[in-house]
Amino acid sequence: MSQRKRSRGSGFTQGDDDDFSVVPTQTPSQVQRNLESRSQEEINRKVTELVQFLLVKDQKKIPIKRVDILKKVIREYKDVYSEIVNRAGRTLQQVFGLQMVEVDTKHHIYILTSSLPRVEGENLKQDIQTAKLGLLIIILSFIFMKGNSAKDSAVWEFLRRLRVQPGEKHEVFGDVKKLVTEEFVRQKYLEITPIPLTDPPEFNYQWGLRAAKETSKKDVLSFVAKMQNKEPSFWISQYNEAKANT
Repeated sequence: MSQRKRSRGSGFTQGDDDDFSVVPTQTPSQVQRNLESRSQEEINRKVTELVQFLLVKDQKKIPIKRVDILKKVIREYKDVYSEIVNRAGRTLQQVFGLQMVEVDTKHHIYILTSSLPRVEGENLKQDIQTAKLGLLIIILSFIFMKGNSAKDSAVWEFLRRLRVQPGEKHEVFGDVKKLVTEEFVRQKYLEITPIPLTDPPEFNYQWGLRAAKETSKKDVLSFVAKMQNKEPSFWISQYNEAKANT
């Protein structure tokens, strides 16, 4: 029997996409048992990663293959695939007004379409927290890739491309600008400082003290690399900085 090369550290074999194309059929009780075997933090992290992965694909208008979702995001969490996808779907609906639609049932290919149905109760409460975390990670990633400092105009233009408009009342976040410039700053996730001698006033966004404690530049770079389908070493400056801060 021929052997296929294993990818380092992943626990999966390289080769056919078939390894990732099949999602095990499970009863609700089986899914529940699998969920109980994992921490809530692990599940939330995967939900956030999937939301960000889908948004990047949507920004480029690239059809989304289930095999890519499994390979690049879900990986060893296939046993709770349905729960992760369902939670990510609710977040996309409430936060970004998008719905994940399967357009090719044979090859399991999806696109995101505009939709803004309401979700209420505990599901909404959980999704709001996941969405806030996702928004924060996106901002922190952008700042790091810009050299650890980004002008406010650049940050908001980037968020607009992800369908988050600072000047409009958001379905979930409410006042997005207040969330970013007040709540995230108060929580020490972001530090915003005025740029001298600018008229109208401009500001620099940097990581706050809490962000530096709760995540790492290595993790952020790994996330960006995965989304861009590149190796972290592709960005030489950020790669060296992330290694130095390990």
